[in-house]
Amino acid sequence: MGRIEYYDDPRAPEPNSLVVACNLLVTNESGEILLQRRRDTGQWALPGGAMDLGETAGQCALRECREETGITAEITGFLGVYSNPNHIVAYTDGEIRQQYENTYIGTPVSGRPTINEEADDVVFVAPEDLGEYDIHPSMRQQIGDFLSGSYPFLG
Repeated sequence: MGRIEYYDDPRAPEPNSLVVACNLLVTNESGEILLQRRRDTGQWALPGGAMDLGETAGQCALRECREETGITAEITGFLGVYSNPNHIVAYTDGEIRQQYENTYIGTPVSGRPTINEEADDVVFVAPEDLGEYDIHPSMRQQIGDFLSGSYPFLG
């Protein structure tokens, strides 16, 4: 399913949906951050996605990380709730979502970065190299909050 992201864009359509999504910001022993390049937008992002019925937010973050990156992780903390009404995601099926993401912090337990149907590349990136990557502003905010230690963010 294709998507178009609008971030503080006055041309954004009105949302018709609000879906709980959960992300996992995973850092390895070297302090590198796990990123995936999304096939639908081409931008780099934290692993994450929509919560399924019957799972907790933490379980969702762990599942999405495993599905999108090949990395099994464990949760070590909570970064924050990100709910910017000016971040709109329009899908080709007509759904138009307002952002709502719970972002957890984690560490890898097993697995290796693996591409899949959602991600065409998966890498661990050193914080000083993040500027070389096309990362959506909402993801940059979350990564920046983590790196600055200014969490939990409840916005």
